[in-house]
Amino acid sequence: MKPTFLGHDRPLATAMIVDRESDSIIRQMKNAKANGADAFGLQLEYLNKDQMNEETFKKIFNGAGSVPTYVTYYRSRTNEGKTDDELAEGLLTIAKCGATLCDVIGDLFDKQSDEVARDERAIEKQMRLIDQLHAEGAEVLMSSHVLKFTPAERVLEIALEQQRRGADICKIVTGADNKEQEAENLKIVTLLKKELKIPFLYLSGGECSVLRRVGPMLGCCMWLCVDERNEFSTASQPSLAQINMVRGSF
Repeated sequence: MKPTFLGHDRPLATAMIVDRESDSIIRQMKNAKANGADAFGLQLEYLNKDQMNEETFKKIFNGAGSVPTYVTYYRSRTNEGKTDDELAEGLLTIAKCGATLCDVIGDLFDKQSDEVARDERAIEKQMRLIDQLHAEGAEVLMSSHVLKFTPAERVLEIALEQQRRGADICKIVTGADNKEQEAENLKIVTLLKKELKIPFLYLSGGECSVLRRVGPMLGCCMWLCVDERNEFSTASQPSLAQINMVRGSF
């Protein structure tokens, strides 16, 4: 049966694996699976330049076996300096090589501070890219990293727009610098659950991190967590061991 991020009856514990070498990524995937990961998140923009090729991508996805893979291919790291058209072509190659879920940044072809494209021609290109990714058999997540506290009305507006553009999963990352904002973010999860027709991942940066731990118990479709930390790991992502405890408690 083909791996998928859709249609599960419980949130997935997605172990984020960030490394420069494919062999290390494959080793970490095996360990994460043994430690209870349901899926892998692979930030392929971190790969060394000599590993940015179809042979390496296929090797990584073969190493994942039957476990679904969520893949980012952002503008940073090894991709720094590439055009958005080159990033789109890279995503299509990654989809052809076996990725389950491809992350299309929400401001692709029209860079914006909140990662939400506004130019209609750019939006049309995004929608064509999503159709192409679907044709390759991949699922699509659209992400907008706003990275600051955002009122519920705006979060819902972004989510509905991502849904309209054809994403299978909506991802929005905002912020919370105090307990009041964190409480509001927890309420936003219930709003998204009520209003969206597609699964969603709602995250928050900043001082408060409760959302990253309990959000999936309220409606988010997955956790982004870390099994093995290194210099590239996102500090705000909880450990897989912590998430296993959260799931057990609930």
